[in-house]
Amino acid sequence: MKRVVVSPEAEAQIRVLDVWWRETRSASPLLFLDELAEGLEMLRHFAGAGPLVHHPAVANVRRVLLRSSRYHVYYVDREAEVFVVAVWSSVRGRGPDLRGL
Repeated sequence: MKRVVVSPEAEAQIRVLDVWWRETRSASPLLFLDELAEGLEMLRHFAGAGPLVHHPAVANVRRVLLRSSRYHVYYVDREAEVFVVAVWSSVRGRGPDLRGL
């Protein structure tokens, strides 16, 4: 089992998404955070889940879908940890900019 480390960029994205979700999804205000927690726990046990995503700036990026909220968790499976680099809407039509990592 690996530890999960969330990059500062992904943390900032999570905070913004959480506020947006709570404000606009009154019927299920905690769905995003609950689903994210389940997804991160799954990655602790099954690092390497999800397809590889080609990115010119970061090697070996993978993503998993949070089905109900429709966000992708982008991460890199490292030797001792799972490093989350972004949490991004799956309906945006493009992936996140990871050049700064």
